[in-house]
Amino acid sequence: MRTHYPRTPHLPWSPGQAADDVRAAGLAGLTGREVVVTEKLDGENTTLYADGLHARSLDSGHHPSRAWVKGLQSRIGAGIPGGWRVCGENLYARHSIPYEDLDSWFYGFSVWDGEHCLDWDRTVSFLHGLGVPTPKVLWRGVFDERALRRLRLDTARQEGYVVRTVAGFTRDDFGRYVAKWVRGGHVQTDTHWMYAQVVPNGLGPQAPLWSVRSGSEPDTAELKAALGLDPAAGPVPDAAPGAAPDRVPEAAVAPVVAEVAGRLDASGRTGEDRLAGVLAAVLHRAPRARIGARLAAGPLGMPLARRVADLVGLYPSLQRPFPDEGRRAGLVRMAVAADLGVLHALAGAAAAGDAGARECVEWSALYAEEAGLLGPDPLGPLRAGLREALGGLGADAADRCWAEAREAFARGRISTAEEAVAATWQWRDGAFPRLVQLCGPSGSGKSTYARNLPGVAAYIGLDDLRTARGSRADQRANADVLREGLDRLNAALAAAARTGGTVVWDATSLTEQQRGLVGAVAQRRDALVTQAVVLVEEAELVRRNAVRPHPVPPQVLATQLHRFSPPYPGHGPGHRTWYVGAGGTVQDTAGTIGTTAVTPAAAAAGGEHG
Repeated sequence: MRTHYPRTPHLPWSPGQAADDVRAAGLAGLTGREVVVTEKLDGENTTLYADGLHARSLDSGHHPSRAWVKGLQSRIGAGIPGGWRVCGENLYARHSIPYEDLDSWFYGFSVWDGEHCLDWDRTVSFLHGLGVPTPKVLWRGVFDERALRRLRLDTARQEGYVVRTVAGFTRDDFGRYVAKWVRGGHVQTDTHWMYAQVVPNGLGPQAPLWSVRSGSEPDTAELKAALGLDPAAGPVPDAAPGAAPDRVPEAAVAPVVAEVAGRLDASGRTGEDRLAGVLAAVLHRAPRARIGARLAAGPLGMPLARRVADLVGLYPSLQRPFPDEGRRAGLVRMAVAADLGVLHALAGAAAAGDAGARECVEWSALYAEEAGLLGPDPLGPLRAGLREALGGLGADAADRCWAEAREAFARGRISTAEEAVAATWQWRDGAFPRLVQLCGPSGSGKSTYARNLPGVAAYIGLDDLRTARGSRADQRANADVLREGLDRLNAALAAAARTGGTVVWDATSLTEQQRGLVGAVAQRRDALVTQAVVLVEEAELVRRNAVRPHPVPPQVLATQLHRFSPPYPGHGPGHRTWYVGAGGTVQDTAGTIGTTAVTPAAAAAGGEHG
């Protein structure tokens, strides 16, 4: 059934009210409620369904400005459940405000399940899962009329703003929970835009990323440019001064990108999942560690950047023979770090003409499908059930239980949430030591971050131990320093076991072998291991090293960057991972029992994906 979008009432202080506009009868519906204020965009109100679309008028006919959004609907319609509708703004044609840097020509602002409008957070997750951006958030908090009146917009570039409750509401309550502010004299043209020549609004640098999210055919050069990379250079050009970029022919990358996109479309992957897989295909020949740090500093942000990097790092393992007796455990551990459907798509496409590698990937995919691991979130039901059962446990205890349950599931010892609850009883009281293991090259900010952690009972830094021996820079006694550090770690964790305290291990921990030595001590002491991975791009590391009180020689830093292999979530001794950016704050986590985004399919079912 087609449903027109309700008319949005004006706030009392909106200067753009016309005589025939709807005015808010009062603010009682907003008062005392958490609200979100988003930019009001100057386009055509448009509603998308699984099987079609219309403008505000249900019988809206063809217009050249609607051709692009019709193509968008054809790509994402399969992800809109029956009875649902996506409402937003078609911004293809310029109206009264010219836009030059849009992420897309369609922005979604509400999602409806019949007569019910989804809450804002679920709306954003659902829309982003389809590959549809949402308007800029200008303010969020408990409704405060004075705060909203103080909002200052650039009325030459912004039409106004819309305020709505963060919680969902019914269509009957729309007029109470949604209102708008519009600039005075908004319409500034003599001819209605529908009867004028169509002038497309301009797209911004991130538009190619959103285009891929929504199912468009990827363009490798455009995607590199969107990421701030030289389209003619290698996957991730060296950022160090004087370094020559690695040249990779476009012809060697484009077929892999196209095949990955086709495989992902066949598996129903959209939004961030599709973008992660396509970008991993674009960058599949680049060093993993440099990908994560480089992309995290750009438009992707840390969560997506490290997903792309982990896909690039993991896919070759699927192209090699693997013992069947360990295959389930290996795939489950991979599923903590990456979407196995996306990972197999990348591994299969990147195998190219290598028949042996393709056969390994196909066999792995068959096993993963039979084990129920190829979906977007195969561990989601187990995690959700365990989280609900654990109730009010603290984050450390809950994350530890989840990590132990994951490993038991990987080894085939448990299969249900009920079994997970029974198998994790011994960690529920939180009476175990905590270890934070720092990972990252010199100058990345590990020590600065760690020294600001609360509740640290013991701090073990290898540089401090070298300084105590006479010279921080003296690397000749590294074996003795490491042995002393591990002895101190063992004693500190033993003491922390009695108090549940936190111990910090401050070293570069660049490789799996280095991390394994510390992990063995932590395992003996039954510690919760959190690996704090600091990802800073190379150019920034070089700059920081030059101004440090104790810089390392440039060749040492270059060697560290070459050796750095960040831990994968779900692999090795770490129970959970914190990803720290150049600013010194945690920007992403993995291996925790909490949740993240909602996929379109999960949103329709009321489920979660994380």
